[in-house]
Amino acid sequence: MGLGVSLFLIAIGAILTWAVTAEVSGVDVNVVGVILMIVGLVGLLLSLLFWSSWGGPGAFSRRRTTYVDEAPPPGY
Repeated sequence: MGLGVSLFLIAIGAILTWAVTAEVSGVDVNVVGVILMIVGLVGLLLSLLFWSSWGGPGAFSRRRTTYVDEAPPPGY
């Protein structure tokens, strides 16, 4: 799960928890919102924890090393 999906889940969970007042039989919308916020928070923390292992920003602009063999001395 990436940063964007984590933030999206946190936002949807917050909306369901604090902004939705509708009641559905058999489903507590507030609990669903809290669960989505917890899942989003865990995903966000894991994404930040593993940020450097999958590359992070600038993964495609890493410095490349070129090895050049020295030319043999003249008269070799």
